[in-house]
Amino acid sequence: MKYFLQKFFFSLFFATVNLFAQIIVNHNCTKISQIPESAIINAKNNLHITYGHTSHGSQIISGMNYLDDFLGATGLYAWSEEADESFLHIDDYFMDGDLGNPDRTTWAERTRTYLNDSQNSEINVVMWSWCGQVSSASEEDINTYLNLMNQLEIDFPNVKFVYMTGHLDGSGLEGNLHLRNEQIRNFCKTNNKILFDFNDIECYDPDGNYFGDKYPNDNCDYDSDGNGSPDANWAIDWQNSHTENVDWYNCDAAHSQALNGNQKAYAAWWLWATLSGWNGITSVENNDKIISNFTLENNYPNPFNPSTNINFNISKQANVRLDIFNSLGELVTTITNDNYNVGNYSLSWNGKDQNGNNATSGIYFYKLSSEYFTATKSMILLK
Repeated sequence: MKYFLQKFFFSLFFATVNLFAQIIVNHNCTKISQIPESAIINAKNNLHITYGHTSHGSQIISGMNYLDDFLGATGLYAWSEEADESFLHIDDYFMDGDLGNPDRTTWAERTRTYLNDSQNSEINVVMWSWCGQVSSASEEDINTYLNLMNQLEIDFPNVKFVYMTGHLDGSGLEGNLHLRNEQIRNFCKTNNKILFDFNDIECYDPDGNYFGDKYPNDNCDYDSDGNGSPDANWAIDWQNSHTENVDWYNCDAAHSQALNGNQKAYAAWWLWATLSGWNGITSVENNDKIISNFTLENNYPNPFNPSTNINFNISKQANVRLDIFNSLGELVTTITNDNYNVGNYSLSWNGKDQNGNNATSGIYFYKLSSEYFTATKSMILLK
């Protein structure tokens, strides 16, 4: 019986190994040179994406349209509406509307109809963007969005659904937009979702300078002197101080500047590469040099009973959290949530939940997270 259970859990493990892997794509994911060519090719070979949006969401596609020419990549970053391994397959504008147009629920109905059509059986990634509707959304409105997304994930387990924040509107950190975007971010982080942080990407220039506290809007205008009105534009300033077709490229980024379209395209390819299996776990600072590597190792023993060891390495002081989740994505217990100095560490889980009760046999996920790093791996408790 034990041998049978072990084979069963290993089969289940390989079927669900990436189920609860959190992916957060933000301004830290705009260094396209760090994405291995093999990861780009894997994305083209394995992903079939459908993307619903209106004008603001088109910034991603506009940036992607000119990226290959800018990099002189001879087709490496090419995409197409048709399924062809020479291109990344994206069914762009697959349905009318966006996450708030014509209302806040129709997008989900259209997605369900689309995925239930046998002609679209190859689709394995779904992404929708907002226009300006997060600015006026209530907490309940955002909960509706999150609940609809979560239900689609349950109903279509073989499809990866990408959550998204709303674009900047100049209302600042105290505005409703920021509160609602934080609601989306917190949900995604807590529940190990896939998030394309559209808003966060708009808050930083390519050098990492932050403008989010200066009332920036979707056009990249911001208040540079604190007098309450926009008087500068971080994208135009950066473009003017750098060389076109060397440091940046022109593209028609709706409602915004070309540089914003560039950044969105870089981040999009980071997303595609990560969804196709690239770990994307490097922390990058200062002239694109990798100065901080965090490593989460496989637990040992695995399968285990009654306890297992989890080893990790950090090369930059950070607050580190280690959580255990069950196969439903529910938090079982938190092993640690504390500050750690640079070094190698080994922690153990005794197979008990946060109330001291014994966990049942099955697959569990251990997630190591800090401000610099997030990784999730699987393990098997076999009694």
